[in-house]
Amino acid sequence: MKHILKCISCGSYGLSDVCDCGSKRIECNPPKISLEDRYGKYRREAKKLLK
Repeated sequence: MKHILKCISCGSYGLSDVCDCGSKRIECNPPKISLEDRYGKYRREAKKLLK
């Protein structure tokens, strides 16, 4: 099974190892979810500021 890869320079997604811009793509795994998230408060505050 092939995973979705993300380009490290332009941020595009795809299935090939090399992006159209010529850079390498890496696997993009989401962070693990924890019920005891110590930094969740700060992430939610930062998300509100970006809106």
